[in-house]
Amino acid sequence: MKPRKEWIEQAKKNAALEAVGHIRDGFVVGLGSGSTAAYAIEAIGERIKRERLRVKGVPTSYQAFTLAVKHGIPITTLEEHAKLDVTIDGADQIDDELNLIKGMGGALLREKVVASASKMNIIIADQTKKVKVLGENHHPVPIETIPFATNLVTRRVQEIGGKPCLRESVGKLGPVITDNGNVIIDADFGLIPKPAELELELNAVPGLVENGLFVKTVDVVYVGKRSGIEKLTKE
Repeated sequence: MKPRKEWIEQAKKNAALEAVGHIRDGFVVGLGSGSTAAYAIEAIGERIKRERLRVKGVPTSYQAFTLAVKHGIPITTLEEHAKLDVTIDGADQIDDELNLIKGMGGALLREKVVASASKMNIIIADQTKKVKVLGENHHPVPIETIPFATNLVTRRVQEIGGKPCLRESVGKLGPVITDNGNVIIDADFGLIPKPAELELELNAVPGLVENGLFVKTVDVVYVGKRSGIEKLTKE
């Protein structure tokens, strides 16, 4: 039996390869961020070289941008292409109704914008990301906030019932700063049986730019398992 880390990485790659099969010549593709989405970016680059596909990508982070350049994917913007054909991205948790928690990589704002601009949203993940209810195992909801409003947002999150914690950088002192110049507050709400209601409550807080709850945004999920791939679609 393969070690846990080894089979998880293979599961991510298998899910990414399935998702990339949806891309057609002439597509404009949203490029997600994180370790699983990185496999999709690599696979898109391989298809461009092998099949000479004419594909353009809209990266959701600087990480996705640099990977796209490395793998030969031409870059474009939402200003040039307001509607994308498909976005392929990862997730931190996926519930039974295909709602998501995203943002542990710090790119939740741009990921949600790109998802909203896409005709089709595909999520790729390994089976450890699948849960019955969002928030299991005290998984936090990332919240992007303008620095000026950090204290206000922290207090309001507590009033809503969350346990907020400002995300600190690794390798330097101070908070994590997003590609948009904002900070991230990770908030533990426990189990989240009604993510749509919590999303609305959070978005009503002044200074809170975006939250990591992605509700009813997904069309297809490919879950890589120890053996095989599970395809999930919205009802």
